[in-house]
Amino acid sequence: MADPVREELLALAAIYCGPHEWEVLSRSETDGTIFRIHTKAEGLLNADISLELVFHLPVSYPLCLPGISINSKHLTRAQCVTIQEKLLEQAEKLLSEPMVHELVLWIQQNLRHILNQPETGNGSEKCTFSMSTTVDDGLWVTLLHLDHMRARTKYIKTVEKWASDLSLTGRLMFLGKIILILLQGERNNIKEYLILQKTSKVDVDSSGKKCKEKMISVLFETKVQTEHKRFLAFEVKEYSALDELQKEFEIAGLKKIFSEFVLGLVK
Repeated sequence: MADPVREELLALAAIYCGPHEWEVLSRSETDGTIFRIHTKAEGLLNADISLELVFHLPVSYPLCLPGISINSKHLTRAQCVTIQEKLLEQAEKLLSEPMVHELVLWIQQNLRHILNQPETGNGSEKCTFSMSTTVDDGLWVTLLHLDHMRARTKYIKTVEKWASDLSLTGRLMFLGKIILILLQGERNNIKEYLILQKTSKVDVDSSGKKCKEKMISVLFETKVQTEHKRFLAFEVKEYSALDELQKEFEIAGLKKIFSEFVLGLVK
């Protein structure tokens, strides 16, 4: 991580130091840093609107645009998309210098004006995350491992909805206690899926209370190769034997991935 980016993250953590204002979601030497900022901004009718902003700083940031996601229970999807677009337009003016705090201040000062514009639309569908980034475009395949599912029925429906909303195909696979999610689609959409998976209360804990997914791991990801099968849909499948699961991977052109990453999960 470059020194200016490290300094920016330290500054942001100091600025957004209130309860639940700041949270680092993931750090990677190859994929950059993803973090979340909770803030408020004045909307229509002088009412404060709670905003959840998720930023993805790629390793080449600030020489490239950050990924930005918007979430608010008070806004529609169309409004979130418009806010995201306006933030990215503002970010283009700040390329090559740390910009996250300036972007947060800008949306705090301009949200009301943005919501007054007709292009924000009046759709009733509530806002969900919308990630945009300028790197790693193209069709990718990613393999995820879940430790458990307590609220299995609800969890499955949520995963299916996210895959559908993000135009992802693949498999949710069960073999005994082994739970795998194989995703295929645009890498930006897969990144957005991971943000949803890590930030939403998708399961319940041992006491039955709703909780976020804290035990998910990315086993493997790569651009789709010529030998890889293109999945036409996202399906939930349960296997009664290891060889059935192995066959699924072989048909998908992922035999090597099965050997290197899945077999080690079998106890």
